[in-house]
Amino acid sequence: MPNTIGNLRITEFLRLPAEAIVASVVLLAMPRRPRVITAASLGAFLGAVTVVNLLDMGFVEFLGRHFNVLLDWELLVDAQSYVTDSIGTAGSVAATIGVLVLVVLLLVGTAFAVVRLSDQLARHSVVATKATLIAGTVWITCMSLGLTIGGVPIASDHTAGVVKVHARRVSDTLHDEAEFKKLAKNDPFAKTPGDQLVPDLRGKDVIFTFIESYGRSAVEDPIMSPGVDRTLADQTQALKNAGFAAKSGWLTSATYGGSSWLGHSTLLSGLWINSQQRYRTLVNSNRLTIPEVFRRTGDYRVVGVMPGVQKSWPEGKFYGLEKNYAAKDLGYKGPKFSWSTMPDQYTLEAYQRLEHGRKQAKPLMSEIILTSSHQPWAPIPKTVPQDQLGDGSVFDAIQKAGKDPKDVLYNGPEAKAEYGKSIQYSVTSLTDWLIRYGTDKTVLVFLGDHQPMSRVSGDHASRDVPVAIVAKDPKILDKVSDWNWTDGLRPAHKAPVWKMSAFRDKFLTAYGSTPHP
Repeated sequence: MPNTIGNLRITEFLRLPAEAIVASVVLLAMPRRPRVITAASLGAFLGAVTVVNLLDMGFVEFLGRHFNVLLDWELLVDAQSYVTDSIGTAGSVAATIGVLVLVVLLLVGTAFAVVRLSDQLARHSVVATKATLIAGTVWITCMSLGLTIGGVPIASDHTAGVVKVHARRVSDTLHDEAEFKKLAKNDPFAKTPGDQLVPDLRGKDVIFTFIESYGRSAVEDPIMSPGVDRTLADQTQALKNAGFAAKSGWLTSATYGGSSWLGHSTLLSGLWINSQQRYRTLVNSNRLTIPEVFRRTGDYRVVGVMPGVQKSWPEGKFYGLEKNYAAKDLGYKGPKFSWSTMPDQYTLEAYQRLEHGRKQAKPLMSEIILTSSHQPWAPIPKTVPQDQLGDGSVFDAIQKAGKDPKDVLYNGPEAKAEYGKSIQYSVTSLTDWLIRYGTDKTVLVFLGDHQPMSRVSGDHASRDVPVAIVAKDPKILDKVSDWNWTDGLRPAHKAPVWKMSAFRDKFLTAYGSTPHP
């Protein structure tokens, strides 16, 4: 069985597996009791490999990477929560029960099947021995001659190969943990005194905003880009009319299709956080993050606005946030939009009401996560008149009139179209807020956290995301003039591409921070 949906074709199942031939030899040589135990163990093992293959398919489809048997089990809880938010509790419970039943049937069914086959081998041992010898000869011949069916080798050792790959992945993961701990300690700004950190941003309100799933495909894919590019052009002009200027480029995210926290932590820590293990190691370290940089100066109030956080989030302390506003803290009484707990327009207005619009003793450094462009991209919010926002109840009718997630997520062209609309909504919500409430003291950095899933971005899409810096004060953009970024919100195709982990040090250096390793 293949481990990617693209390889799920009949020729994959017409191969001669070396593992079956070897198993036949072993089982034929055993007395009954050990034979039954061995056959049951082999069958259960084959069932487990099939489960891992299915998980591989799902991870490649949604996250653009293979399943890690050491790290990724805990992500299944997040997957279940996502299904609940997308199709409701009843559908989620039914899906979860179905998956559990399937897993049990695979493990038990293959165990019984191999036991039954071993009994047949023993009952017809003479014929089975000859057939095994013939099969082995055919396998060696096919391997030696490189014979194929539809481009797929007839002689197969696929199962052994799958096990070998996963074993190597586990070994690499364990090795990476030790290496990453050393890497995390090597911080050029770890000992920089507060008064030598970002001196060129003092007195400014600095806002870092992540737009969910805002990837390069949104501005370059022929289906999605016309609407998104038009929005970027219109909002660039609107910002210019309001006295703002912008520069934009590309960053390569450490994640793809999901696991947004890996992208957030990569940008803010200056380390490549591409696995859950690295993330856990990071948040238990003393690594200096961008919010912590501003907190350490003593001149800023540092806050987070994260409507996607619906449980306790102890990582806020690691990031240096003095106050974090989770979903329950924003006063929203309207409907959820699938996974997204509230529309971006409301999130930004709540930020204005709770922090940015209040008289502050210090400038603000804020981290804001906008979630309206999170898959399944249905239903999508619409902008409502500012004086009607209230507690968000105004969105009830919009949510009910929206599209069904099931009709969008699994329909490629429809998913692309709705994804593009969600990005237009999120970008417009953010720039409208900036035009309405931004001042000479406002500096906005916004970017995508990762590309959308492959059904939308494409099977061979890059991991690049757009990033932009927007400000009224020309000195702010002058500081990054040597970055060669594009004027405006839409980065040029050939604009510089950096790894997302490179941004922290480039940003800190551009705004006057002094390294003290």
